Amino acid sequence: MEMSMTREEHQLRTARSQKMILLFAIISMVMMFAGLTSAFIVSKSRVDWLKDFNFPSAFFASTAVIVACSIAIHLAKKAIQKNNRAHTTAYLCATLVLGLLFVVLQFAGFSQLIAMGYYPTGASSVITTTFLYVIAVVHLLHLAGGVISLLIVIYNHFKQKYNSTQTLGIELAAMYWHFLDLLWVCLFVFLYFFK
Repeated sequence: MEMSMTREEHQLRTARSQKMILLFAIISMVMMFAGLTSAFIVSKSRVDWLKDFNFPSAFFASTAVIVACSIAIHLAKKAIQKNNRAHTTAYLCATLVLGLLFVVLQFAGFSQLIAMGYYPTGASSVITTTFLYVIAVVHLLHLAGGVISLLIVIYNHFKQKYNSTQTLGIELAAMYWHFLDLLWVCLFVFLYFFK
């Protein structure tokens, strides 16, 4: 009995420390995006700032898709807590597919910007859309980390490392994906209304 209590205490400490590490990483990412959005606000006073341009429609679709990602990973976490492996598998795979669809839609948004004549760099670029590209690409880099972690979670799930008493990997993935979702929604609203 004492041995199992020690193991449970170790699992709790490990879970708490890993969640704290992820939280510190999230805080540092928030600070980085705060710096980017601050630079965006300061740059709005430039004479060459575009005050009126059409926001790519693919970015609207990608916003809906990343919200769906967050819902799917939440449902995966709930399913594993009930030891429902089939539903956990379905929701984890749905999260992965939706995450990849988000990436595709982001690149479709970049293509729409280019079709409108807004390039990320070069003589025909403007600072307004360059900020849009930078913010979206940096978010995509963080999302790549989310996709990699999700692939690891799916692999571990198929190796049957998760059950109702061992959900740490899925919980950490859910925390990160919820952060990515909230971050993109905030960035999207910011970029759309403050452009």
